[in-house]
Amino acid sequence: MDLILCHQTVDFDALGAAVGLSRLRPGSRIVLAGGAHPTVRDFLALHRDELALMEMRSVNPHHLRSLFIVDNQRRDRLGKAAQWLDLPDLASIEVYDHHLHQSGDIPATFTQIEAVGATTTLIVEKLQATELQLQPVEASVMALGIHVDTGSLTFPQTTVRDAKALAWLMEQGAQVRTIAEYVEPGLSPILQTLLTEAMENLESSMVSGFRITSVLLHTDTFIPGLSNLAEKLLELTESDALLLGHGYRQRQDEGFYPDVRLTVIGRTRIEGTNLQSLFVPLGGGGHSQAASVNLRDVEPESCLAQLRSQLIDQIPQPLTARDLMSSPVRTIRPQTTIEQAQRILFRYGHSGLSVVDRPEAVADQVQEPSQERGEAGQIDRLVGIISRRDIDLALHHGFRHAPVKGYMTRQVKTISPDTLLPDIEAMMVTFDLGRLPVVDQGKLIGIVTRTDVLRQLHRDRQFLHRQQSKDPLVSCLLPDFRDRLQPALWQFLEQAAQIAQAQGWHLYLVGGAIRDLLLTGQGENMLLQDIDLVVDGFHEAAEAEAGVQLARHLQNCYPQTRLSVHGEFQTAALLWHKDPELGSLWVDIATARTEFYPYPAANPQVEASSIRQDLYRRDFTINALALRLTTPNQGELLDFFGGILDLRSRQVRVLHANSFIEDPTRIYRAVRFAVRLGFAIEPQTESYIRYAVESGIYETLKLADHPAPALTTRLKAELKIILDSVFWQAALQKLSDLGALKCLHPHLQFNTPLAWQMRWITRLENEPRRSRLSNFQTTALPEPWLVRLLILLASLPERDRGKIAANLQLPQPLIDILQNLAEAEKCLIEKLPLCQRASEIVKRLRAYKPITLILVAVRNNKAIRRQIVWYITQLSQVQPLLNGDDLKALGYRPGPQFKILLEALLMATLDQEITNQAEAEVWLKEFYQNQNQTLSI
Repeated sequence: MDLILCHQTVDFDALGAAVGLSRLRPGSRIVLAGGAHPTVRDFLALHRDELALMEMRSVNPHHLRSLFIVDNQRRDRLGKAAQWLDLPDLASIEVYDHHLHQSGDIPATFTQIEAVGATTTLIVEKLQATELQLQPVEASVMALGIHVDTGSLTFPQTTVRDAKALAWLMEQGAQVRTIAEYVEPGLSPILQTLLTEAMENLESSMVSGFRITSVLLHTDTFIPGLSNLAEKLLELTESDALLLGHGYRQRQDEGFYPDVRLTVIGRTRIEGTNLQSLFVPLGGGGHSQAASVNLRDVEPESCLAQLRSQLIDQIPQPLTARDLMSSPVRTIRPQTTIEQAQRILFRYGHSGLSVVDRPEAVADQVQEPSQERGEAGQIDRLVGIISRRDIDLALHHGFRHAPVKGYMTRQVKTISPDTLLPDIEAMMVTFDLGRLPVVDQGKLIGIVTRTDVLRQLHRDRQFLHRQQSKDPLVSCLLPDFRDRLQPALWQFLEQAAQIAQAQGWHLYLVGGAIRDLLLTGQGENMLLQDIDLVVDGFHEAAEAEAGVQLARHLQNCYPQTRLSVHGEFQTAALLWHKDPELGSLWVDIATARTEFYPYPAANPQVEASSIRQDLYRRDFTINALALRLTTPNQGELLDFFGGILDLRSRQVRVLHANSFIEDPTRIYRAVRFAVRLGFAIEPQTESYIRYAVESGIYETLKLADHPAPALTTRLKAELKIILDSVFWQAALQKLSDLGALKCLHPHLQFNTPLAWQMRWITRLENEPRRSRLSNFQTTALPEPWLVRLLILLASLPERDRGKIAANLQLPQPLIDILQNLAEAEKCLIEKLPLCQRASEIVKRLRAYKPITLILVAVRNNKAIRRQIVWYITQLSQVQPLLNGDDLKALGYRPGPQFKILLEALLMATLDQEITNQAEAEVWLKEFYQNQNQTLSI
């Protein structure tokens, strides 16, 4: 016999899972271990005969073969049925549950415990894999199990799997009317009486912005259905957390047991609290946000008070305005014109500006906090806020030159640095505000926007979901990161964090190091040789040179490093060279900054800002990640733009719609990351790329008077990285497919002939029998990436080759080679086929630079290519069999004739007229005799 066991006081989830399992295990029977929730009891009163139920007293333990336990992992919740777990002849014990963090003591031979909203969902997924057809009552009770345990798909632990399972049950005939009847049951008369009593005796208080409510009810005997009462109390009191205590005495045959029993039912909506962890040590169970416990031999009042205190201790300290705000604040004066305000909004990407009053201020000046005191030491006064909507309205009516004081909001709601997040959220909702200035002792120190609040709420929900689903927590990467770095590098990061902390700054590790950490598997060591650090002033702006200051402090700790400072961009770099511990480490240190492109493809103008704005200026979401190295919140991962989701989806997504207009090198970076990481370019990002290319903006910039660094030096740098990599061909093909090679030339495409040419030079470099090429290349050919670039440029029309090479700021000799390539190619095509002897080939080809010969070789037929390769790999390496010292030893007087003699010897050697030194001496003597020259011996 196979039995399916439900826990005591069975609920709809346990019953639904058991019913589904009874269909999967034909012949099995369901045994209720003892008692049922009132709504379950009412359901069974009507439908018991339609389900495979069996009374416990009818079970013959000697006939048991297998046990299946649903929605439970503890034997003490099975009542008297727990003794069956120890039967020696049991073939198997299987456990199905969805309470991840509950410790189990059932000796199971198979367990399935997964992060879903209801255990029934696990069983439904198994049923979906079969061809079984459910009866309406079976589908209904299973649907009730999912509805009740997920709050009709509204509880935080709900998953997509629950929704899919519920939809399938509806297809199987689950009856909506039945579900509605038992999901929302009314309160019985006795529960209505207790509701009135509870409302009169509630103890309620505000803790960290949350309403915590508790109440203790006393009755003579146990009252079923108190979970429904708890739900109703939570709704009526609008509490964030509720503890409902029920003190009673257990009835026996004659009278009552002497000890007092206490049942506590808990409900919480506060993210970060966990009732399950509170109740499980006491023998209770449930979910993180809904749980219960039964106690005996306790004093109800003190026990409930203790549980309330423990619940309050779990409440996370909510973030304050200081944690959320952006700083420094961009401010304008009341006299600033609408047009000037619009320009400032556009430059910094804000949706509103704070207006401060200082009489001597220049109207369109943007103030930093360090500039907020006047000459007499008076602090600027916040007098208003103007939003983008206000500015757009003024522009619509033609008031471009009007001062903002006529359109700004003067009655400004402000908050202090210690205002809690729930209070900030309430203010924004109540007064429909998009931003709240943060004022400390009359000084404007920051601003909190609606986006800041929504982003934090979303991050909190993600954190809770990962806790419940046992996903790896990316919000605390520091321990894993530390364990996977070489100790010397971790020591360096700790040193940098300590110095930054002492200065009152935050320090972040940003960009590629975080991306690569999340992409590499657990336990894999990381060898980082290029890392980026960003200094942020947190709630007070760091000075522009903060990054440089930190770099100088670190150089004092590591005197073997070389320090390089780039003042224009407020960055510094520390470089190690073949250090025994750190290798050739390169550390870039920058002050958190924002940037503005004065025109497309220009170098950005930068200024000090916050870490959020620093990450916002970056190219792709997967590179806009930061790990905080300083306290508080050390180890926190900042992901404002969905970079982690894009890493999981394996896609490259750009941060801004105009990103490729502002900086075309980002197209090349997008392709480089996609090809190197095996990612796809997100469809919207790809459409932005195609629009930028097809807009013609790059061609316009090439014709403009001002330089476009993103189409010159920065583009060359990106090309170098791509052409120097193993994935150069895939990257070039993707760039060509996107039309992005038009950044170089309107008609440039990476076609099959061009791909063959570039592969040919690669094979020539790597082929063992061409080993002499490496020696030749070291002294005569450019770097391999540059050779590939020259092959690419050589495919352009003759008149444009030199111009594009000059735009990329290639060395002048290489520009000359490209400009003269057509002439050299024409001459060699005509003359080289006429050269039959090795000496003739050498005389013809040695007049050209080796790179010129390579370019001619790859672009022409096999015969010409064979002669050029022969020259490069062999003939160019041949030396005369006699040198100048040999001629002296033979008695020849040094002079101009030496050059003639050595040249003649080389030609004879090339044509194999002589093969050794003795033959060379004889041949040389005959050569002069034939030329009727006099030798002085």
